This record gives sequence, C-alpha cells and structure tokens, in this order.
Amino acid sequence: MHDPEDASYESEPFDPDDVVWVRGVDYVAGWRDAADAGAELADVLESAGFDTAGLNWQARTNADGTGMVRLVLSAAAAHDVAALVRAVARLGKAS
Repeated sequence: MHDPEDASYESEPFDPDDVVWVRGVDYVAGWRDAADAGAELADVLESAGFDTAGLNWQARTNADGTGMVRLVLSAAAAHDVAALVRAVARLGKAS
C-alpha cells in the first residue's frame, strides 16, 4: 500500500470507466489485443536498438471493450522514440 503523504506516491484521478463493466462487452478480447500490441511494440523498439529499460506499458480496455495500451516513457526514452519515428518518416518520404 502506498502512503499518499509520501512524496514518491503517484496517483491517477478516478476514472469510472476503469471500474464499471457493461454486460455483454468482451473486455477480455480487448485486453488481450492490447497486451499483444504492447508486447509487439516493445519487441519492435528493442529490435530497432531502442533501450526498452525506460519503457513501461500496460494493457487496458476502454468502456466499449476496445484494447488500449498505456505507455509511460522517461523523458530520455521519449526523445529516443521521437528520433526513431522521425528517421522512419524521412525514409518514407524518400521512397
């Protein structure tokens, strides 16, 4: 348990969509898709030489059951990802 008085305690605002499930919505399929997508992203970044130690992702679902990947990066990792995407974009424009 985290102590909210602790300076390192991080809290997210309450989101009712995170706890309310709707009957008939396949949340498991959405979560599974998000888990696969997050793992795929991490694998591709690692194969491109990106240090995945600064990458933290979490599979989630929206209220409608679609998969979502929450990605948390350090500032340095975000700069590296931005540089990687820029390089890929330049290659695409050169074709």
